Amino acid sequence: MKLILAVVQDQDSARLMNAMVDHNFRVTKLASTGGFLKSGNTTIMIGTEDIRVEKALQVIRDNCKSREQLMAPVSPMGGNADSYIPYPVEVEVGGATVFVLPVERFEQF
Repeated sequence: MKLILAVVQDQDSARLMNAMVDHNFRVTKLASTGGFLKSGNTTIMIGTEDIRVEKALQVIRDNCKSREQLMAPVSPMGGNADSYIPYPVEVEVGGATVFVLPVERFEQF
């Protein structure tokens, strides 16, 4: 048994949740916040048998694509303003960060 934790951008979460359910995976959605862009994201927890891990990863790959987005940088507070860029910059967002963890014990009540 494995626990898959997938951290995805909020705008990908509904599509991913629907796709996981369509492929008979049980999922739990947790709201979370990213550290780099300080924006909302979603952590999806999926418990599955070892033989279904690759299928789950393929569903995640198919539904969470990275894309470019303009981001207004946060101004420095008390730091060195020399490196501050006052205009929007293009950053890559989306995709998924996935962790696959072994499950020692699973019980459902």
